[in-house]
Amino acid sequence: MLIYRLDLEPSLGPRAAPTQLVWSTLGITLFVLVVLALDDHRVLARYCYVGVTAALALMAAPIFFPAVNGAKIWIRAAGFSIQPGEFAKVLLAVFFAAYLSANRAALAYTGRRVFGPRGLQLPTGRVLGPVLAIWLLSVGLLVLERDLGTSLLFFGLFVVLLYVATGRTGWVAVGLLLSAAGAVAAGALEPHVHSRVEDWLHPFASIGAGLGPGQLAQSLFAFGNGAVLGTGLGQGHPELIGFATKSDFILATVGEELGLAGLCALLALYALLTARGMQAGLAVRDPFGRLLAVGLATILALQVFVITGGVTDLIPLTGMAMPFLAQGGSSVVTNWIIVALLIRVSDSARRPPPEPPEDAP
Repeated sequence: MLIYRLDLEPSLGPRAAPTQLVWSTLGITLFVLVVLALDDHRVLARYCYVGVTAALALMAAPIFFPAVNGAKIWIRAAGFSIQPGEFAKVLLAVFFAAYLSANRAALAYTGRRVFGPRGLQLPTGRVLGPVLAIWLLSVGLLVLERDLGTSLLFFGLFVVLLYVATGRTGWVAVGLLLSAAGAVAAGALEPHVHSRVEDWLHPFASIGAGLGPGQLAQSLFAFGNGAVLGTGLGQGHPELIGFATKSDFILATVGEELGLAGLCALLALYALLTARGMQAGLAVRDPFGRLLAVGLATILALQVFVITGGVTDLIPLTGMAMPFLAQGGSSVVTNWIIVALLIRVSDSARRPPPEPPEDAP
């Protein structure tokens, strides 16, 4: 509905709502197929290494295609384009869940302690090495492609699943420190990221320089113009934001035309979906299903946080798609698959436990 509304503004590019409707139909079809075909989510753990190989191949493929808006995250051919990193995040979540669930005891209770007898216990390299190598390789590929938003997503997913698998809060602290160090390094060394950081720190600098408001400033003006109840659907001015209004900055249209009330309602729906995914993970009995549900719910939550924080100037803006809302076929199809997997895990959690075998006479 929002994309159709934005299509009414000729300055915002060609119509995107019909194509988005096709992608949504495909996503819902795949959602139904996954729910019907996947009788037991634990089957996915058998193919985790095949999946992670496919994920790395998908993430590496855009390197051989031209950059779009400074990032190599798209595969474009014959008028057709996909963002393979969207599909790779589900495959990596399956791999991390399978590997960490199979090695959770070794991760939690073996290895050396650092920072004293009560400090962080590091697992042995033999146990942590493979999953750490896969994570570093995947993040390295994304840094080469300048897809730092997805890099942040994978880093957060890795730290959350490592914490859930081991139950050690020290991993959260290490993750925060490493992410802060990586953000500082990327902001200082990568010009594309540095410009995003400058926009974040000084969103109104272009106005002071006499160049007029930039995209981020226009986004903040849109939220302010929407006030509590909004201007009304179709009564805002998304054309002032211009580029990426249907993708990165579509949340600004929600804030302007539906107001703070509509924005809070939308974020509450995302929070409810994430909470239900986490609840399914807590209720399911097998470790793989628990980590898989938590990982998939974390993917949704991190996407919402990164995009919302970026367009409201809470954190530097990164290029990611708002789940189910922004224009993007790869994103909407992947998110429907995520919901299908969460439903499968939730169904397993609600099934009664198997009855113990009767004693032999």
